[in-house]
This record gives sequence, structure tokens and C-alpha cells, in this order.
Amino acid sequence: MACNPRNAFPGTVYSNADRATDLYGTNIEVDYRGYEVTVENFIRLLTDRWDESVPASKRLLTDAGSNILIYMTGHGGDQFLKFQDSEEIGAWDLAHAFAQMHEKKRYNEMLFMVDTCQANTMFKYFYSPGIIATGSSEIDESSYSHHADNDVGVAVIDRWTYYNLEFLETQITSPISKLTLGDLFDSYDESKIHSRPGVRWDLFPGGEASGRQRTVMDFFGNVQGVEVEEIDTTSPEQWKQDVIGLKRLIESHQSQKHSESERPPSHRDSRHANSSTPAFPQSHDAMKTQKANLWNHKIGAAGLLGGFTMAWFLGSRVILF
Repeated sequence: MACNPRNAFPGTVYSNADRATDLYGTNIEVDYRGYEVTVENFIRLLTDRWDESVPASKRLLTDAGSNILIYMTGHGGDQFLKFQDSEEIGAWDLAHAFAQMHEKKRYNEMLFMVDTCQANTMFKYFYSPGIIATGSSEIDESSYSHHADNDVGVAVIDRWTYYNLEFLETQITSPISKLTLGDLFDSYDESKIHSRPGVRWDLFPGGEASGRQRTVMDFFGNVQGVEVEEIDTTSPEQWKQDVIGLKRLIESHQSQKHSESERPPSHRDSRHANSSTPAFPQSHDAMKTQKANLWNHKIGAAGLLGGFTMAWFLGSRVILF
């Protein structure tokens, strides 16, 4: 949309006719644009069925500990959503793709949101666990736009999406907000949305009671947690193993230096040694310099081992995820 030739304000995307906030901004990275946005690429993205040549920036790098938000909007109908007005993705396509994701341990929990006509039919056939699904309208219901921008000449946002965004902008005031999905879904007002939003809880462990307690930031946020690993580093046995490991590092380093010092001179060095140029004995200053270099090597080795020790100290206590 930002680069569409019909956009009267190139390089920008606004959710309101007042154009107060540019959603495109200056730090938005678009991984797929234009004709790259296809049903095939979308399913490959979800299931990670790519050739090895596809870069990481084009992949969804998730695992069994990842919470995923999938938000889809556009023209659609009963059990389908259009891509580029030339193809469509069906409800069963999504259901099977999410099943593959579950089998491949590509998510922990998923929030699926869809804004289109008859949107709630898009999650009718989901059967994989850990999914909360919500949509803007029931079967045989349209999903209406909120308002248009006369300068651009198109509707800038749909009603359901508008009120979701309004909740996020006015109620979520910090990355550690404790507002829940129950709070978000309870904020839906059918008289404002002009359709009946739906929510599906049955696939989520614990059902509706558990799903309603999930915080909005569990899916809309990107806050990393820190897990402290429970390791008893005070036990004599643990210290003994660590000392043995450090001793091996020292011996390996010393052996490497010893091998380098005893290495025979190269062919080029031998040729120069046998030439007619007299060999002058080393001066006292030169010998002092060699000793200083030797000590520098020892100090460097000590610093290297100190770094290994610090890495061990930190690595045994903190794991980032």
C-alpha cells in the first residue's frame, strides 16, 4: 500500500483520515511485498517448507516456545480469503498448515485474527491445540469499513480492525500491561462494528477460562524473558569439574606455544642463515624485548582463560529466550 501508485501520500500508510500516525514509519521491514504475497508463499512461511537458499529474513524462525499472532484482513467470504484478487486461501488450507506447524513444534500458543466478510468461517475447521481464534463477522454477514480518506479515495480501515487498534492504542499503555484477551474481546461493541464478532476457545488448553486470562502482550508484545537455570555451583564436585576443564585449557594453550617455539626455521630462513652475511649476536636490549614479548604472551593467555572463566560463570546461570 505504501508504494502503490494510487497512494497520494507515497511511502506512508495511515489508519485514520486525520493522518496523525504513519503506520509504515521509518523502521518498518516488509519481508514480502507485491506479487511475493501469494497463498503458496504464505503456507511455506508457516510450515517452513523452503529451499535451503531462502534467507532467514524470509523465514518464520519460531519453535515450541513461540507465541504467534496471525492477523489477516482483506476481501473474503464463506471459508475463503482473497490474495491479490487472483487467488484465495481456504479454511481447510489454514487448518492443515497449522496442523503441520503443531507437528513440527513451531509454536507454543497462537492467536488467529481475521477481518473479512463472513470471517468466522475461516477458523471453522481448525483442529490443532493451543489456538485462540477470533473474527469480525458471522456467516452471511459483511465486514464493513469504518471511514474513507477522500484524498486517497479509499476506505482506510475496517470497523473491527479500527476498534481493535483503538483498544491497543488507548488501553495498552506499557509493554508489561496486564490487560487480557478477555478484556479485548469484551470491548467489542456490535452496534459500532455493525457485525457479530466471534471467538473460538475450545482448542486452547483450559478452554475459555484459561484463554481469557492470557495477556494481550503475550501475542502483541515482543518482550524477552530471562530464565534462571537451577545449577548448584557451590558443590565440591561441580568445582572439581570446572577446575579440570580450566586445567585442560591451560595445558592446551601451553602445548601450542611450546610447539611454535620448537618449530624448525623455514626454507627461506635457512637460506639466509647460510649466506655470506655475518650473523651478529643479539644485543642486551633485544634479549630484554624478547623476554617482554614472552611475558605479554603469558599475560594474554591468562586474560584468555579469565574470559573463559567469566563465560562459564555467566553461562551457568542465565539463559535468554
